[in-house]
Amino acid sequence: MRFVDEVRIHVSSGKGGDGAITFRREKYVPFGGPDGGDGGRGGDVVVVSDEGRSSLLELRGKAIWKAQAGIAGSGRQKTGAVGADCCIRVPVGTQVFDEATGELIADLVAHEQRAVVAAGGSAGKGNVHFKSSRNQAPRKNIPGGPSVQRRLRLELKLMADVGLLGFPNAGKSTMVSALSAARPKVADYPFTTLVPSLGVVDMGMDGSFVVADIPGLIRGAAEGAGLGHRFLRHLGRTRQLLHLVSMGPDELDPPEVRYQAIRDELVAFDQELSERPELVVLTKADVADVEAVRAAGRWFAERVGREHVLLASAVSGAGLNRLKHTLWTRVKRAKAAE
Repeated sequence: MRFVDEVRIHVSSGKGGDGAITFRREKYVPFGGPDGGDGGRGGDVVVVSDEGRSSLLELRGKAIWKAQAGIAGSGRQKTGAVGADCCIRVPVGTQVFDEATGELIADLVAHEQRAVVAAGGSAGKGNVHFKSSRNQAPRKNIPGGPSVQRRLRLELKLMADVGLLGFPNAGKSTMVSALSAARPKVADYPFTTLVPSLGVVDMGMDGSFVVADIPGLIRGAAEGAGLGHRFLRHLGRTRQLLHLVSMGPDELDPPEVRYQAIRDELVAFDQELSERPELVVLTKADVADVEAVRAAGRWFAERVGREHVLLASAVSGAGLNRLKHTLWTRVKRAKAAE
């Protein structure tokens, strides 16, 4: 299925039904009076999060969403029917913005969380409400409230505890499949991953945590180069950054240069995001030159601290168990601090 993480839609709530202006006309009631009923309230446009959805693709083919208008009141003080709501179901993690002002209207982070993005028009009042001793035949009513129309931008941010960073072909997809039950597409060439993917890491009776494989970044991503900030934003909800640096023999730039390039993109995109806890993992160490791995390990130990650097191989499995438990400890610590 195609992954869509941003759409623009137009929403329109239902207009409220007008109050009726009617009078009793019965054979044996010589003095009829006003009996106009109230109108029905217009339907709301509601955005609802659904953990069963993973993309905004279904919204791409429908740009206009309308709620039902309320029905006008009628004689004998009959109230008009309430307009049906228009329900838009989206994945958990969706943010709703007003396209005109940029205002964040809703941030849906839990299953079945609801947000009214366009309220229905109020119900009108019939002329029965305006009867008085001075005015026993009022020809006055209150019309239903108007429809609310808005242009919205919906953005999906993946809900993950750990976000994987790294240059194309750093082994992120392979690492997700090794740590979890996810099976992303894996191949031996750059830009295998074109969409983010999630994997659940099972820690047995202790629980589990979610890792997100973010598509490979290149220099200038924060300005939109390559896959750009379209996918950088998926790191926004993560508690822990897992920065994979390949030590494979086919890399053109030194590991220190590639690491710093990614860090520069993070700072340019979001300073707060760049300050998230980070664990650096030197991948493909089993096929790299031993001295090169040792030199890189010393450099990263000085740069980020020895306790924040690990060696691992998703192919051979070396270091994976330690990596898994280190991430689990850090995720639990981050959750406890929230």
